[in-house]
Amino acid sequence: MPDQKNNNEFVYRSLGGSFIGLYRRVSYAMVEKSPVVTSAPTIGVRHAQVLVLFLLIFLAYGIRVTLSVAIVAMTDPTASSNPNVPTYPEWHDKSIVLSAFFWGYVIPQIFAGWLAGRYGSKWFLMGAMGICGTMCILLPAMAAAFGSKGVMINRALQGLCQGFLFPNVHHALSQWVPPDERSRLGTIVYAAGPFGTVIAMLLTGIISASYAGWPLVFYVYGGTSVAWTIICLVFTYNSPAVHPRISEAEKFFIEYNLGHSEGKPSHKIPWKSIFTSLPLWAILVSHCGQNWGFWTLMTEIPNYMGHVMNFNIKSNSILSALPYFVLWILSFIMSFTSDSLITRRILSIGNTRKVFNSIGLIIPAIALVFLGFTPSDDPKRAVALLVVAVGFNSGIFCGFNVNHVDISPNHAGILMGITNGISNIFGIVAPLLVQFLVSNEDDPEQWKIIFFMTAGVYVATDIFYVLFGTGEVQAWNEDPEEKSTKNP
Repeated sequence: MPDQKNNNEFVYRSLGGSFIGLYRRVSYAMVEKSPVVTSAPTIGVRHAQVLVLFLLIFLAYGIRVTLSVAIVAMTDPTASSNPNVPTYPEWHDKSIVLSAFFWGYVIPQIFAGWLAGRYGSKWFLMGAMGICGTMCILLPAMAAAFGSKGVMINRALQGLCQGFLFPNVHHALSQWVPPDERSRLGTIVYAAGPFGTVIAMLLTGIISASYAGWPLVFYVYGGTSVAWTIICLVFTYNSPAVHPRISEAEKFFIEYNLGHSEGKPSHKIPWKSIFTSLPLWAILVSHCGQNWGFWTLMTEIPNYMGHVMNFNIKSNSILSALPYFVLWILSFIMSFTSDSLITRRILSIGNTRKVFNSIGLIIPAIALVFLGFTPSDDPKRAVALLVVAVGFNSGIFCGFNVNHVDISPNHAGILMGITNGISNIFGIVAPLLVQFLVSNEDDPEQWKIIFFMTAGVYVATDIFYVLFGTGEVQAWNEDPEEKSTKNP
């Protein structure tokens, strides 16, 4: 009888042990193999982080573009109803002044990405925006004291500060935004750029034509940017792991879907693999083409509308802003469509990126070709084509612009620093080329050269991206030691 009792106990333990072991293996497999974990708030802490980043990009782009409109008033004694507002009609280096922002902007990009990856993004974003806002406030005084050269120095310093923004923002997105939300939440952040452009162009035109005059524009944007640093201090955190008020469900949702957490050691940077990666080169080439066209149009649309289409400064600012308002609206339509294609598994991440990248570059290229053939006495057609050229450019937000995070979530800040730093050299070259090629700003034939050249750049760089881009995480995303730890 004792032997039978021991026998039964052995059987029960064996069956129970087997069942428990099976349960554990199945549970582990479900967690490991499940492509998406969805138990998280629809609106959560990650959306608050995105909102703060949205405000940052909104203000940063506002600071960038105010000068594109304000410089018209700064050099026109009749722009304001107040004769005491200082003007500088003797400035003949306007395109150089407009390009000065990028002299500083391209310098810190890669270093900023490295700093973000090592120390987090919060304090670098605060410091960069606080200093940039202060320089914006000082711009009218530097213009009065040192002329156009003073404005160049001021804008170069603003650019140096803003050079820290995009690599740090990209790193923040890589910490907070899961893959299936990447298109729409990433677009919300980056589409703040065109929205900020719209508001800045409208406000700058209205304020510059008012009794207060153009200096008020820089005081408003500078002061608001300094105030943003307080918002960042209170609400922003480097990752879900260090946020004191995030729910466990949302924290797990984000970290599991991203495949990393702040608790892991810093990743070694595989510089050789990064610089020899063809998918990264595809992003870089497309980014260069985008910046060539975007900053050509951004800095020169007010001049084109004023000199060729003969609009006054207030009308100029409204019509110059209209294309960027359409870009902002279309960006949301495209981002939700993009995420839908990915989550429904209609297209892979890589193919989705290529489709929307092509929408963002090929359609604007076609519009610019037609714009080149538009006579100066047909302003409605010119405005409509500019709306198409700039508006459909929103496709790039779901194209190469978020592709850094796709191919390497661990090094997204570094990758953005590389492509944004190199590509923004064209933010310097493009306005200078306009200064060289458009010797007579009233001549539509000279503007035609600019539009055709920009269209060609758009098409060529998009073809390169379609051929060599991908949405797959690259092998060099993780350290070999970490891979071996994960897969013993």
